[in-house]
Amino acid sequence: MTITLNEQAIEILRKNDRGGFTVPTARLYPYQWNWDSAFVALGFATFDRTRAWRELELLVEGQWPNGMIPHIIFRRDDPDYFPGPSVWRTAGGKFPSGGISQPPVLASIVLSLLEQGGEGDAAKARELYDAIFAWHNWYHTERTPEGHDIVCTVHPWETGRDNCPDWELGLDRMAVDPDIDPYVRKDTEHADASQRPSKLQYDKFVTIIKAGRDLNWDQKRLTNEGPFLMADPGIHFILLRADRDLLKIAQTLGLDEHIGQIQKWIDTAVRASDYLWNDRLGAFCARDVRSGEISQGFSSASALCFYADAGTTEQRKRSVENMERIASKVQFMLPSWDPDADGFEAQRYWCGPVWPQMNHIISEGLAEQGEQELANRIRNDLASVIQQSGFFECFNPVTGAGCIGTDFSWTAAMWLAWATPTKMAS
Repeated sequence: MTITLNEQAIEILRKNDRGGFTVPTARLYPYQWNWDSAFVALGFATFDRTRAWRELELLVEGQWPNGMIPHIIFRRDDPDYFPGPSVWRTAGGKFPSGGISQPPVLASIVLSLLEQGGEGDAAKARELYDAIFAWHNWYHTERTPEGHDIVCTVHPWETGRDNCPDWELGLDRMAVDPDIDPYVRKDTEHADASQRPSKLQYDKFVTIIKAGRDLNWDQKRLTNEGPFLMADPGIHFILLRADRDLLKIAQTLGLDEHIGQIQKWIDTAVRASDYLWNDRLGAFCARDVRSGEISQGFSSASALCFYADAGTTEQRKRSVENMERIASKVQFMLPSWDPDADGFEAQRYWCGPVWPQMNHIISEGLAEQGEQELANRIRNDLASVIQQSGFFECFNPVTGAGCIGTDFSWTAAMWLAWATPTKMAS
């Protein structure tokens, strides 16, 4: 008997469950990833709300005393993954972890669950609130470089958009540390190497990890002294939206203590958005903080200005024009990188493919800001590629072919929570 896509998606989430937390996919990503878990909770919430909240509770268990929630939590050392805990060598939290973070979508996911739910959900949100506030505070203090108002990133992996051409500005200014230990990549054993980051990029990724170790993972020093420092529209707009959503959580739960501080973060971020504006391209773009050079391609992160309720009327108009231009170049929206820019590759990780979780938040923001036609196109296109190709990590925007990991958790979650026709009809 043929099972439905909804049933397949539920089975994927159950199969990738590791006892309260979910791996993105077996072997390729055998640990708990930060923003993956947040999005996965939305999928679980469609059929098991208790399990959805447990996903987030176990994510917060990895928080460091300084407030950072790391990008990976290593509850064991799995030989299928590099770089594992023996490479990161952190000691910041209850478990070994990565020494960087990831886009802070957690507050927005918690607000979504809170708004959908009842009394029990309010109690769960209250239990997570202090940890989320501390994480946002960490971003606004330890990832805001001296002399700047904008939150930045110290590693392309922290952005979640690992090898996007955006990062070449910062990576090109870096040298590979000749003292990095020899290593063997594992990702290319489990996925097509042509769809993964290059060897040179990996050497530089590992160089940044070594810099963090050399600084004993002092996060403020890594921001100000590390080899890579860029402002990312993805982190910036996701954090701005998350601050707005954290403020709503505080107001809903009657938690008044931090409201003034959260509002200051929001006001500062709204002003700082112009730092990312590329007027020549008409888009919010990544920027190298030390050189001032700005990226020259419209990425999926550029489209998140709507999700953050940021940008002037003119900036939003030009952002829509860019998306309409891109829509004429591809069959499925929204590619992670501009098809008209240098570096576009339709199947190489963040150099072109459509990403399910990005389509979700981009479309949500567009709909909220009155761009319903474009929002619908992006939502429907994700449904179409999943129906065509299955539950891959990401998808070729030209052909719809699946890329990288299979039976992928956040793709299953986005289908259940957002892209399935039964959800669209409700």
